Amino acid sequence: MRKIITGVVAAAVVVVGAAWAFASVSPTVSIDPAVASRAGDAVHGAYLAKVGDCVACHTAKGGAPFAGGVPFNTPVGTVYSTNITSDREHGIGGYTFEEFVLTMREGVAKGGKRLYPAMPFTSYAKVSDADLRDLYAYFTTQVPASDQPEHASGIVWPLSIRWPLAYWSRAFHDDTRFVNDPSKSVEWNRGAYLVQGLAHCGTCHTARGVGMEEVDLSGKTDKYLSGSSLDRTAPIDLRSAAGAGLVNWSHDDIVATLKTGRNPHSAVSGPMGEVVENSTQYMSDADLASIAVYLKSLGAPAGTPFHADASTVSSILAGTATGRGASVYLDSCSACHRVNGQGAARVFPSLVDNPVVTQDNPDSLVAVILNGARLPSTESTPSRLAMPGFAWRYSDDDVAQLATFVRSSWGNHGVAVTADQVAKVRARLAQQ
Repeated sequence: MRKIITGVVAAAVVVVGAAWAFASVSPTVSIDPAVASRAGDAVHGAYLAKVGDCVACHTAKGGAPFAGGVPFNTPVGTVYSTNITSDREHGIGGYTFEEFVLTMREGVAKGGKRLYPAMPFTSYAKVSDADLRDLYAYFTTQVPASDQPEHASGIVWPLSIRWPLAYWSRAFHDDTRFVNDPSKSVEWNRGAYLVQGLAHCGTCHTARGVGMEEVDLSGKTDKYLSGSSLDRTAPIDLRSAAGAGLVNWSHDDIVATLKTGRNPHSAVSGPMGEVVENSTQYMSDADLASIAVYLKSLGAPAGTPFHADASTVSSILAGTATGRGASVYLDSCSACHRVNGQGAARVFPSLVDNPVVTQDNPDSLVAVILNGARLPSTESTPSRLAMPGFAWRYSDDDVAQLATFVRSSWGNHGVAVTADQVAKVRARLAQQ
Protein backbone atom coordinates (compact mmCIF):
# COMPACT_ATOMS: atom_id res chain seq x y z
CA MET A 1 0.00 0.00 0.00
CA ARG A 2 2.87 2.35 0.85
CA LYS A 3 4.40 1.74 -2.58
CA ILE A 4 1.06 2.44 -4.25
CA ILE A 5 0.60 5.73 -2.35
CA THR A 6 4.17 6.74 -3.11
CA GLY A 7 3.66 5.96 -6.78
CA VAL A 8 0.43 7.97 -6.95
CA VAL A 9 2.05 10.96 -5.22
CA ALA A 10 5.06 10.79 -7.54
CA ALA A 11 2.82 10.60 -10.59
CA ALA A 12 0.80 13.57 -9.35
CA VAL A 13 3.98 15.58 -8.83
CA VAL A 14 5.13 14.78 -12.35
CA VAL A 15 1.75 15.72 -13.86
CA VAL A 16 1.51 19.00 -11.92
CA GLY A 17 5.13 19.80 -12.73
CA ALA A 18 4.57 19.20 -16.44
CA ALA A 19 1.41 21.29 -16.37
CA TRP A 20 3.24 24.10 -14.60
CA ALA A 21 6.13 23.93 -17.04
CA PHE A 22 3.76 24.18 -20.01
CA ALA A 23 1.82 27.05 -18.47
CA SER A 24 5.02 28.91 -17.62
CA VAL A 25 6.01 29.22 -21.28
CA SER A 26 5.12 32.80 -22.17
CA PRO A 27 3.30 33.34 -25.46
CA THR A 28 4.95 35.45 -28.13
CA VAL A 29 3.57 38.39 -30.06
CA SER A 30 4.07 39.36 -33.67
CA ILE A 31 4.48 43.09 -34.30
CA ASP A 32 4.94 44.92 -37.59
CA PRO A 33 8.61 45.99 -37.53
CA ALA A 34 7.76 49.33 -39.13
CA VAL A 35 5.34 50.09 -36.29
CA ALA A 36 7.68 48.80 -33.58
CA SER A 37 10.51 51.04 -34.79
CA ARG A 38 8.59 54.30 -34.94
CA ALA A 39 7.71 56.71 -32.13
CA GLY A 40 4.11 56.55 -30.99
CA ASP A 41 1.64 59.42 -31.21
CA ALA A 42 0.85 60.17 -27.56
CA VAL A 43 -1.94 62.62 -28.47
CA HIS A 44 -3.75 59.92 -30.43
CA GLY A 45 -2.93 57.50 -27.61
CA ALA A 46 -4.74 59.77 -25.16
CA TYR A 47 -7.81 59.59 -27.40
CA LEU A 48 -7.57 55.80 -27.57
CA ALA A 49 -7.34 55.64 -23.77
CA LYS A 50 -10.68 57.49 -23.70
CA VAL A 51 -12.16 55.01 -26.19
CA GLY A 52 -11.03 52.15 -23.97
CA ASP A 53 -12.31 53.89 -20.82
CA CYS A 54 -9.04 52.95 -19.12
CA VAL A 55 -9.58 55.50 -16.36
CA ALA A 56 -12.71 53.73 -15.08
CA CYS A 57 -10.95 50.50 -14.17
CA HIS A 58 -7.54 51.88 -13.23
CA THR A 59 -8.42 54.92 -11.10
CA ALA A 60 -9.62 54.28 -7.56
CA LYS A 61 -11.88 56.78 -5.84
CA GLY A 62 -9.63 59.50 -4.45
CA GLY A 63 -6.55 57.90 -6.03
CA ALA A 64 -4.10 59.12 -8.63
CA PRO A 65 -5.21 58.73 -12.26
CA PHE A 66 -4.43 55.25 -13.62
CA ALA A 67 -2.71 54.15 -10.36
CA GLY A 68 -5.00 51.12 -9.99
CA GLY A 69 -6.53 49.68 -6.86
CA VAL A 70 -10.13 49.47 -8.11
CA PRO A 71 -11.78 46.32 -6.70
CA PHE A 72 -13.62 43.86 -8.93
CA ASN A 73 -15.77 41.13 -7.47
CA THR A 74 -15.37 37.80 -9.29
CA PRO A 75 -16.85 34.37 -8.57
CA VAL A 76 -13.55 33.34 -6.93
CA GLY A 77 -12.85 36.52 -4.96
CA THR A 78 -11.90 40.16 -5.31
CA VAL A 79 -9.18 41.31 -7.68
CA TYR A 80 -7.77 44.82 -7.98
CA SER A 81 -6.73 46.76 -11.05
CA THR A 82 -3.05 47.46 -11.58
CA ASN A 83 -1.01 50.64 -11.72
CA ILE A 84 -0.58 51.63 -15.39
CA THR A 85 1.12 54.99 -14.83
CA SER A 86 4.62 55.75 -16.10
CA ASP A 87 6.20 54.74 -12.78
CA ARG A 88 9.04 52.33 -13.58
CA GLU A 89 8.73 50.19 -10.44
CA HIS A 90 5.01 49.99 -9.72
CA GLY A 91 3.56 51.03 -13.08
CA ILE A 92 4.42 50.23 -16.70
CA GLY A 93 7.11 52.88 -17.23
CA GLY A 94 9.72 50.13 -17.37
CA TYR A 95 7.86 48.05 -19.96
CA THR A 96 9.22 47.67 -23.46
CA PHE A 97 6.70 48.05 -26.26
CA GLU A 98 6.78 44.28 -26.80
CA GLU A 99 6.00 43.67 -23.11
CA PHE A 100 3.12 46.15 -23.32
CA VAL A 101 1.70 44.36 -26.36
CA LEU A 102 2.02 40.99 -24.61
CA THR A 103 0.02 42.37 -21.67
CA MET A 104 -2.68 43.87 -23.87
CA ARG A 105 -3.10 40.91 -26.21
CA GLU A 106 -2.31 37.89 -24.07
CA GLY A 107 -2.93 39.02 -20.50
CA VAL A 108 0.68 38.33 -19.50
CA ALA A 109 2.42 41.08 -17.53
CA LYS A 110 6.15 41.80 -17.46
CA GLY A 111 7.96 38.90 -15.85
CA GLY A 112 5.39 36.36 -17.04
CA LYS A 113 2.65 37.01 -14.47
CA ARG A 114 -0.76 35.99 -15.81
CA LEU A 115 -3.57 38.52 -15.47
CA TYR A 116 -7.10 37.54 -14.54
CA PRO A 117 -9.48 37.98 -17.48
CA ALA A 118 -11.24 40.74 -15.55
CA MET A 119 -8.78 42.72 -17.68
CA PRO A 120 -10.41 42.48 -21.14
CA PHE A 121 -7.32 41.41 -23.05
CA THR A 122 -9.64 39.09 -24.98
CA SER A 123 -11.00 42.25 -26.66
CA TYR A 124 -7.76 44.21 -26.75
CA ALA A 125 -6.18 41.39 -28.76
CA LYS A 126 -8.05 42.79 -31.76
CA VAL A 127 -6.40 46.23 -31.52
CA SER A 128 -3.93 47.12 -34.27
CA ASP A 129 -0.18 47.43 -33.76
CA ALA A 130 -0.36 51.13 -34.63
CA ASP A 131 -3.00 51.90 -32.02
CA LEU A 132 -1.14 49.93 -29.35
CA ARG A 133 2.01 51.88 -30.22
CA ASP A 134 0.17 55.16 -29.62
CA LEU A 135 -1.36 53.90 -26.37
CA TYR A 136 2.09 52.85 -25.19
CA ALA A 137 3.46 56.31 -25.97
CA TYR A 138 0.67 57.97 -23.99
CA PHE A 139 0.93 55.84 -20.86
CA THR A 140 4.71 55.75 -20.67
CA THR A 141 5.41 59.41 -21.52
CA GLN A 142 2.32 61.47 -20.66
CA VAL A 143 0.66 59.86 -17.64
CA PRO A 144 2.31 61.10 -14.41
CA ALA A 145 4.07 58.39 -12.43
CA SER A 146 2.50 57.10 -9.22
CA ASP A 147 4.28 54.83 -6.74
CA GLN A 148 1.01 53.16 -5.74
CA PRO A 149 1.96 49.48 -5.14
CA GLU A 150 -0.09 46.57 -6.40
CA HIS A 151 -3.02 45.64 -4.18
CA ALA A 152 -3.03 41.97 -3.20
CA SER A 153 -6.04 40.08 -4.47
CA GLY A 154 -8.68 38.70 -2.15
CA ILE A 155 -8.63 35.30 -3.84
CA VAL A 156 -7.62 32.53 -1.46
CA TRP A 157 -5.09 29.80 -2.19
CA PRO A 158 -5.09 27.59 -4.26
CA LEU A 159 -7.43 29.62 -6.49
CA SER A 160 -4.91 32.46 -6.28
CA ILE A 161 -2.32 30.41 -8.20
CA ARG A 162 -2.07 32.11 -11.58
CA TRP A 163 -0.25 29.71 -13.86
CA PRO A 164 -3.43 27.67 -14.56
CA LEU A 165 -4.77 30.82 -16.26
CA ALA A 166 -2.63 29.76 -19.23
CA TYR A 167 -5.08 26.90 -19.72
CA TRP A 168 -8.02 29.32 -19.51
CA SER A 169 -6.45 31.32 -22.32
CA ARG A 170 -5.78 28.15 -24.31
CA ALA A 171 -9.46 27.21 -24.00
CA PHE A 172 -11.15 30.56 -24.44
CA HIS A 173 -8.81 33.22 -25.83
CA ASP A 174 -8.65 34.09 -29.53
CA ASP A 175 -5.70 36.45 -29.98
CA THR A 176 -6.15 37.20 -33.68
CA ARG A 177 -6.28 40.82 -34.86
CA PHE A 178 -9.42 42.44 -36.20
CA VAL A 179 -9.72 41.91 -39.96
CA ASN A 180 -11.83 44.19 -42.13
CA ASP A 181 -14.78 42.61 -43.92
CA PRO A 182 -14.43 43.64 -47.59
CA SER A 183 -18.15 43.17 -48.13
CA LYS A 184 -18.93 45.91 -45.61
CA SER A 185 -18.48 49.67 -45.71
CA VAL A 186 -15.51 51.54 -44.27
CA GLU A 187 -17.84 52.96 -41.62
CA TRP A 188 -19.14 49.51 -40.64
CA ASN A 189 -15.62 48.13 -40.31
CA ARG A 190 -14.52 51.06 -38.17
CA GLY A 191 -17.52 50.56 -35.87
CA ALA A 192 -16.88 46.82 -35.61
CA TYR A 193 -13.21 47.45 -34.83
CA LEU A 194 -14.07 49.86 -32.01
CA VAL A 195 -16.93 47.82 -30.50
CA GLN A 196 -15.10 44.49 -30.60
CA GLY A 197 -11.73 45.95 -29.62
CA LEU A 198 -10.83 48.91 -27.44
CA ALA A 199 -14.41 49.83 -26.49
CA HIS A 200 -14.85 46.17 -25.38
CA CYS A 201 -18.66 46.47 -25.33
CA GLY A 202 -19.04 42.70 -25.12
CA THR A 203 -17.42 42.65 -21.69
CA CYS A 204 -20.72 43.81 -20.22
CA HIS A 205 -23.28 43.20 -22.96
CA THR A 206 -22.43 39.60 -23.92
CA ALA A 207 -23.39 36.61 -21.79
CA ARG A 208 -20.73 34.47 -20.10
CA GLY A 209 -20.11 30.76 -20.38
CA VAL A 210 -19.16 28.09 -17.85
CA GLY A 211 -15.60 29.42 -17.62
CA MET A 212 -16.81 33.03 -17.25
CA GLU A 213 -15.69 33.62 -20.82
CA GLU A 214 -17.68 35.80 -23.22
CA VAL A 215 -19.60 33.33 -25.35
CA ASP A 216 -18.89 35.36 -28.50
CA LEU A 217 -16.21 38.01 -28.98
CA SER A 218 -16.67 39.05 -32.57
CA GLY A 219 -20.29 38.81 -33.67
CA LYS A 220 -20.15 35.33 -35.15
CA THR A 221 -23.47 34.40 -33.50
CA ASP A 222 -26.61 36.16 -32.35
CA LYS A 223 -25.40 35.80 -28.75
CA TYR A 224 -22.94 38.64 -29.26
CA LEU A 225 -24.09 41.82 -27.47
CA SER A 226 -27.48 40.22 -26.78
CA GLY A 227 -27.51 41.31 -23.13
CA SER A 228 -26.25 39.68 -19.97
CA SER A 229 -26.57 39.40 -16.22
CA LEU A 230 -23.69 41.12 -14.47
CA ASP A 231 -23.34 41.67 -10.73
CA ARG A 232 -27.11 42.04 -10.23
CA THR A 233 -27.45 44.40 -13.17
CA ALA A 234 -28.69 43.58 -16.65
CA PRO A 235 -26.77 45.30 -19.48
CA ILE A 236 -29.25 45.60 -22.33
CA ASP A 237 -29.42 43.77 -25.64
CA LEU A 238 -27.62 45.94 -28.22
CA ARG A 239 -28.90 43.99 -31.19
CA SER A 240 -31.93 44.88 -33.32
CA ALA A 241 -33.86 41.71 -32.65
CA ALA A 242 -37.63 41.78 -32.99
CA GLY A 243 -39.34 43.15 -29.91
CA ALA A 244 -36.10 43.63 -27.99
CA GLY A 245 -32.81 45.46 -27.92
CA LEU A 246 -32.38 48.48 -30.18
CA VAL A 247 -34.94 47.54 -32.80
CA ASN A 248 -36.80 50.85 -32.40
CA TRP A 249 -33.69 52.98 -31.95
CA SER A 250 -32.48 54.99 -34.91
CA HIS A 251 -28.87 55.63 -35.87
CA ASP A 252 -29.19 59.10 -34.27
CA ASP A 253 -30.66 57.59 -31.07
CA ILE A 254 -27.54 55.46 -30.60
CA VAL A 255 -25.22 58.40 -31.26
CA ALA A 256 -27.16 60.59 -28.80
CA THR A 257 -26.99 57.90 -26.12
CA LEU A 258 -23.22 57.57 -26.44
CA LYS A 259 -22.72 61.34 -26.61
CA THR A 260 -25.13 62.48 -23.89
CA GLY A 261 -26.43 59.39 -22.08
CA ARG A 262 -30.02 59.91 -23.18
CA ASN A 263 -32.37 59.62 -26.15
CA PRO A 264 -36.16 59.73 -26.68
CA HIS A 265 -36.47 56.07 -25.68
CA SER A 266 -34.26 55.72 -22.64
CA ALA A 267 -31.36 57.02 -20.56
CA VAL A 268 -28.28 55.28 -19.25
CA SER A 269 -27.79 54.45 -15.59
CA GLY A 270 -25.29 52.68 -13.35
CA PRO A 271 -21.94 51.70 -14.91
CA MET A 272 -23.03 52.86 -18.37
CA GLY A 273 -23.39 56.39 -17.03
CA GLU A 274 -19.71 56.29 -16.12
CA VAL A 275 -18.87 54.97 -19.58
CA VAL A 276 -20.56 57.99 -21.15
CA GLU A 277 -18.89 60.45 -18.77
CA ASN A 278 -15.40 58.94 -19.02
CA SER A 279 -15.35 57.59 -22.54
CA THR A 280 -17.99 57.81 -25.25
CA GLN A 281 -18.78 61.53 -24.93
CA TYR A 282 -15.19 62.19 -26.02
CA MET A 283 -15.31 60.03 -29.14
CA SER A 284 -15.31 61.79 -32.48
CA ASP A 285 -18.60 62.20 -34.30
CA ALA A 286 -17.26 59.94 -37.04
CA ASP A 287 -16.44 57.15 -34.60
CA LEU A 288 -19.82 57.42 -32.88
CA ALA A 289 -21.55 57.26 -36.25
CA SER A 290 -19.52 54.19 -37.17
CA ILE A 291 -20.48 52.46 -33.94
CA ALA A 292 -24.15 53.19 -34.64
CA VAL A 293 -23.86 51.77 -38.16
CA TYR A 294 -22.30 48.59 -36.81
CA LEU A 295 -24.78 48.10 -33.96
CA LYS A 296 -27.78 48.66 -36.22
CA SER A 297 -26.49 45.89 -38.47
CA LEU A 298 -26.67 43.27 -35.71
CA GLY A 299 -29.90 41.38 -36.17
CA ALA A 300 -32.59 42.27 -38.67
CA PRO A 301 -35.86 43.67 -37.32
CA ALA A 302 -38.82 41.35 -37.84
CA GLY A 303 -42.45 41.17 -36.87
CA THR A 304 -44.69 44.10 -35.99
CA PRO A 305 -43.24 47.31 -34.49
CA PHE A 306 -44.04 48.40 -30.96
CA HIS A 307 -47.43 50.08 -30.47
CA ALA A 308 -48.24 52.11 -27.39
CA ASP A 309 -51.41 51.10 -25.55
CA ALA A 310 -53.66 53.91 -24.26
CA SER A 311 -55.60 51.71 -21.84
CA THR A 312 -53.20 52.33 -18.95
CA VAL A 313 -53.61 56.10 -19.23
CA SER A 314 -57.38 55.72 -19.55
CA SER A 315 -57.62 53.59 -16.41
CA ILE A 316 -55.42 55.98 -14.42
CA LEU A 317 -57.46 59.02 -15.45
CA ALA A 318 -60.69 57.17 -14.74
CA GLY A 319 -59.48 56.17 -11.30
CA THR A 320 -59.87 52.47 -12.09
CA ALA A 321 -56.17 51.55 -12.04
CA THR A 322 -55.96 49.16 -9.13
CA GLY A 323 -53.23 47.22 -7.41
CA ARG A 324 -50.26 48.15 -5.28
CA GLY A 325 -48.00 48.67 -8.31
CA ALA A 326 -50.29 51.32 -9.80
CA SER A 327 -50.66 53.04 -6.42
CA VAL A 328 -46.91 53.24 -5.88
CA TYR A 329 -46.41 54.53 -9.42
CA LEU A 330 -48.95 57.31 -8.99
CA ASP A 331 -47.53 58.24 -5.59
CA SER A 332 -43.80 58.25 -6.40
CA CYS A 333 -43.21 58.08 -10.16
CA SER A 334 -45.92 59.80 -12.19
CA ALA A 335 -44.85 63.37 -11.35
CA CYS A 336 -41.71 62.90 -13.46
CA HIS A 337 -42.53 59.98 -15.76
CA ARG A 338 -46.17 61.16 -16.20
CA VAL A 339 -49.27 59.04 -16.34
CA ASN A 340 -48.47 58.07 -19.93
CA GLY A 341 -45.04 56.76 -18.88
CA GLN A 342 -43.29 58.92 -21.47
CA GLY A 343 -41.53 61.28 -19.07
CA ALA A 344 -39.97 64.43 -20.50
CA ALA A 345 -37.66 64.14 -23.50
CA ARG A 346 -33.96 63.93 -22.48
CA VAL A 347 -34.84 64.89 -18.89
CA PHE A 348 -37.02 62.18 -17.36
CA PRO A 349 -36.61 58.93 -19.33
CA SER A 350 -39.57 57.32 -21.01
CA LEU A 351 -40.65 53.98 -19.54
CA VAL A 352 -42.50 53.03 -22.72
CA ASP A 353 -40.66 50.52 -24.92
CA ASN A 354 -37.54 51.20 -22.86
CA PRO A 355 -35.24 48.14 -23.07
CA VAL A 356 -34.09 48.59 -19.46
CA VAL A 357 -37.75 48.29 -18.45
CA THR A 358 -38.93 45.54 -20.77
CA GLN A 359 -35.96 43.14 -21.11
CA ASP A 360 -36.30 39.65 -19.63
CA ASN A 361 -33.88 40.31 -16.76
CA PRO A 362 -35.38 43.06 -14.54
CA ASP A 363 -32.30 43.57 -12.33
CA SER A 364 -31.28 46.95 -13.76
CA LEU A 365 -34.81 48.32 -13.46
CA VAL A 366 -35.05 47.09 -9.87
CA ALA A 367 -31.65 48.59 -9.06
CA VAL A 368 -32.76 52.00 -10.36
CA ILE A 369 -35.94 51.87 -8.28
CA LEU A 370 -34.02 50.92 -5.15
CA ASN A 371 -30.88 52.98 -5.58
CA GLY A 372 -31.95 55.80 -7.84
CA ALA A 373 -30.00 57.00 -10.85
CA ARG A 374 -28.24 60.07 -12.17
CA LEU A 375 -28.04 61.24 -15.74
CA PRO A 376 -24.41 61.63 -16.84
CA SER A 377 -23.06 65.15 -17.12
CA THR A 378 -21.29 65.68 -20.43
CA GLU A 379 -19.66 68.61 -22.19
CA SER A 380 -22.55 68.84 -24.63
CA THR A 381 -25.26 68.25 -22.02
CA PRO A 382 -24.03 69.41 -18.59
CA SER A 383 -26.52 68.11 -16.06
CA ARG A 384 -26.75 66.49 -12.67
CA LEU A 385 -30.39 65.50 -12.82
CA ALA A 386 -30.99 62.57 -10.53
CA MET A 387 -33.77 60.22 -9.49
CA PRO A 388 -33.89 59.38 -5.78
CA GLY A 389 -33.79 55.80 -4.62
CA PHE A 390 -36.79 54.26 -2.87
CA ALA A 391 -35.13 51.39 -1.02
CA TRP A 392 -35.89 53.13 2.28
CA ARG A 393 -39.55 53.65 1.48
CA TYR A 394 -40.82 50.49 -0.13
CA SER A 395 -40.66 46.79 0.71
CA ASP A 396 -39.43 44.11 -1.65
CA ASP A 397 -43.03 43.26 -2.52
CA ASP A 398 -43.88 46.92 -3.16
CA VAL A 399 -40.93 47.30 -5.53
CA ALA A 400 -41.79 44.02 -7.26
CA GLN A 401 -45.34 45.19 -7.88
CA LEU A 402 -44.18 48.60 -9.09
CA ALA A 403 -41.69 47.01 -11.49
CA THR A 404 -44.38 44.62 -12.73
CA PHE A 405 -46.74 47.54 -13.31
CA VAL A 406 -44.33 49.53 -15.48
CA ARG A 407 -43.23 46.37 -17.33
CA SER A 408 -46.82 45.59 -18.30
CA SER A 409 -48.26 49.05 -18.97
CA TRP A 410 -48.50 51.40 -22.00
CA GLY A 411 -47.91 48.49 -24.38
CA ASN A 412 -44.89 47.03 -22.56
CA HIS A 413 -44.84 43.25 -22.26
CA GLY A 414 -42.24 42.44 -19.61
CA VAL A 415 -42.82 39.45 -17.33
CA ALA A 416 -43.78 39.93 -13.68
CA VAL A 417 -41.10 40.65 -11.07
CA THR A 418 -41.02 38.77 -7.76
CA ALA A 419 -40.15 39.98 -4.28
CA ASP A 420 -37.35 37.41 -4.20
CA GLN A 421 -35.73 38.99 -7.25
CA VAL A 422 -35.91 42.40 -5.59
CA ALA A 423 -34.41 41.03 -2.36
CA LYS A 424 -31.38 39.71 -4.23
CA VAL A 425 -30.74 43.04 -5.93
CA ARG A 426 -31.21 44.89 -2.65
CA ALA A 427 -28.68 42.61 -0.92
CA ARG A 428 -26.14 43.19 -3.70
CA LEU A 429 -26.56 46.95 -3.54
CA ALA A 430 -26.04 46.85 0.23
CA GLN A 431 -22.57 45.31 -0.35
CA GLN A 432 -21.42 48.20 -2.55
